[in-house]
Amino acid sequence: MTIEELRDYCLSLDGVTEKTPFGKFAARYASVLVFYVCDHMFCMTDIDDFRHAVVKNTPERIAHYHETRNACESMRNMSARHWIQLNFGSDIPDSEILEMVRESHSIVKAKYSSAKSYKSTKNISHEEK
Repeated sequence: MTIEELRDYCLSLDGVTEKTPFGKFAARYASVLVFYVCDHMFCMTDIDDFRHAVVKNTPERIAHYHETRNACESMRNMSARHWIQLNFGSDIPDSEILEMVRESHSIVKAKYSSAKSYKSTKNISHEEK
């Protein structure tokens, strides 16, 4: 997989934006590309060192991948319970990595689109009073 393929796939999903938000914290993180849905991260990778993608998933699915695959690791700066690093070119085919990206997008979108909808409804009701 190439960075262009991953980027194109992520941007093809509903409501996705991309940013490189971590450079302001440390220059070494300036090349981390993050994909968002509902203003929340669901996938990230390093543009300059494109060896893996990091995605969010359920604790059960993450545990399953750790038990059955060599190409996954826990992220040291992210919750190991909810985030997993998927290494390219090992025992997880690109198609399966893309499926995990799609699952991550779905999880985050489902969680935060309902929260945004609730906030919008709450703001409307306050404005009407």
